[in-house]
Amino acid sequence: MRLIFIYGMPATGKLTVARELARITGFNVFHNHLVVDLLLSMFEFGSKPFVELREEIWLSVFRLAAENEAPGLIFTFAPEATVRPIFISTTVNTIAGSGGTVDFVELTCPVAELKRRIPDPSRLQYKKLSSVALFEQLHANGSFSDFAMPEPRVAIDTSTRSPARTALEIARALELSGFSASPKAD
Repeated sequence: MRLIFIYGMPATGKLTVARELARITGFNVFHNHLVVDLLLSMFEFGSKPFVELREEIWLSVFRLAAENEAPGLIFTFAPEATVRPIFISTTVNTIAGSGGTVDFVELTCPVAELKRRIPDPSRLQYKKLSSVALFEQLHANGSFSDFAMPEPRVAIDTSTRSPARTALEIARALELSGFSASPKAD
């Protein structure tokens, strides 16, 4: 299985791009807020049970998808301080243990554009960060920059291209475009 691990700061367009990439590849999208929102119904964000269960569920989905021979899975992730650093290496080892690979894809965007996107009503569908003031506080405290990520195979600034174009560039760079019908881009 190929795990396409899309990461970036809040509001870089990870879920939107993942959905476009799914159209191209036929891979399923497993975005981080499916688990985050589930656990927020029971536990405070960043609490010990929240952190442990979040990672346990993410890793279980990866493992079971690989064991059940899914051709690929697209995961979205926002590196931040409440995620334990071992999560990344455990993810790679989990996928490799089933003969699969992980392709890291980084989405970037200038901070001014992130601040413009953060209050967008579409972000309220899931419990995504939607407060510019909170974003500024977290950003100033290093909550997003203190998390070390592996070197991405692909890095794209989403402020300069559409989600469809971004997904197409990812598919081409990772040689994924042969999995389904031709993609629609700009």
